[in-house]
Amino acid sequence: MNQAVLASKIETVKTISEKAKNSKTILICEYRGLTVAQLEEIRRALRKENAEMCVLKNSLVERAFTELGYTGVETVLYGPNAIVFSEDVIAAAKVIAKYARKHRDVLVIKGGVVEGKFADAETMKEVAKLPGREGLISMFLSCLQAPVRSFACAVKAVAEQK
Repeated sequence: MNQAVLASKIETVKTISEKAKNSKTILICEYRGLTVAQLEEIRRALRKENAEMCVLKNSLVERAFTELGYTGVETVLYGPNAIVFSEDVIAAAKVIAKYARKHRDVLVIKGGVVEGKFADAETMKEVAKLPGREGLISMFLSCLQAPVRSFACAVKAVAEQK
């Protein structure tokens, strides 16, 4: 094999490894049939969530993931795949799930890696259904506020009776 081609592949594997190390979530989805305009629309939506979609050679992705110790990923690395690297656990999964519903048979979630562990397609769809960070914080704050609110209502009711 040509040394320049080999060096290029080694560099690509290093780049994939770096992106994977810096990502909390990696999604693998099949994009067969999407137009360029649709792919760009998805990429723009992902960029807003600090995520990146790349179309990479499956063998190079498999080699990089094997070096990182991600097992099970090789089962979904066939056909034309787009790899989504995300710093947020939920945000990229939500974006991809939204577009997968919009483009039913064209964009298919095949699986991914969540915080270093392989997750199948169903698990990734469940991750996409989770509320975002802001939603979780508001739910937590409402739980903290509920006892105080109940106490204040009880005090007000007693005061109104007298």
